[in-house]
Amino acid sequence: MNPLHPPPDPAVEEEAALWAARLDGSVLSAADRTALDQWLAGDPARRAALSLYCQFSADLEQLLPTVTGMREQAAEIPQALVGARPTPWLRRSLWIGAALTAAAALALVYLRPGAATAPESVATAVAQRRQLVLPDGTAVHLNAQSALVVDFSPDERRVRLASGQAFFTVTRDAARPFTVETPAGSVRVTGTAFDIRTEAGAVLEVTVAEGSVAVRPPDSRSDAPVALRAGDRFTWGPAGPSTRSLSAGELQEALAWRGGHVVFRGAPLREVMACFARYHGRDIAVAPDVAELRLGGRFALDDLDGFFAAVQGAVPVRVVRSAEGDTSVVSR
Repeated sequence: MNPLHPPPDPAVEEEAALWAARLDGSVLSAADRTALDQWLAGDPARRAALSLYCQFSADLEQLLPTVTGMREQAAEIPQALVGARPTPWLRRSLWIGAALTAAAALALVYLRPGAATAPESVATAVAQRRQLVLPDGTAVHLNAQSALVVDFSPDERRVRLASGQAFFTVTRDAARPFTVETPAGSVRVTGTAFDIRTEAGAVLEVTVAEGSVAVRPPDSRSDAPVALRAGDRFTWGPAGPSTRSLSAGELQEALAWRGGHVVFRGAPLREVMACFARYHGRDIAVAPDVAELRLGGRFALDDLDGFFAAVQGAVPVRVVRSAEGDTSVVSR
């Protein structure tokens, strides 16, 4: 018979819920990040609790029918919210009432004995972004169609980004380096914030927001990895490796996807359409005579119709959709 686990501390549960709400849909300031690190360091149980509530936030759209079905026990949920699609504001409102009410039941699912050390897989679907907190307190933003495997041990922290894009804010731990492996190379840190994108094993792009990282491309011919500092971007692909420094504005634009936006500065139309095609998991054909037209601007990733309307207003093209669902961009 397994020994009983001690009941969760209500104060820890409430603080974890509040931190998860702040992480949901926003980026913590340096001061907030320091406060979070200090809070996590105060009690090992806090990491598990925060991981639970961040997982709950990511899955809230699927859990909402179950949670709202508990309205007789959770009077904090207004009837008007039953069946509503959870917006970021709605998710934050549900934390204080519904999340705490459902915590006991969710703990049976998410706080399994040994789950923090066993390899776990996380994936996002088409047009879906997700946030989670790893067992060490590291915060992760996953972009659409991304797959991550987490495998921590007492000696090292290792994750594998099989495909897609992720932004990591890594909790500092000099005794346990943090390594992200991809089919196109690896990144090793002890504590920093960086973005990494990989495509089909043929592209690796690493952008450093804070601290420093060491990148090892797959074709590295020496033992010395590529060292990057805040503001650096390293790219490896068919054309070979390259590194350049981004301005503060360029860095902010490169990371805009975490808030659901993408920014282009005079990019070829074929690249712009490829970005939205990849995010929404659909084919968008671009006619050769308009493929090199240049486009700039800030666009909402989730608003495909609004994006098409903006493109047609900015450059001389038409977006044509067939009855079969095919999309083509042709000259106007």
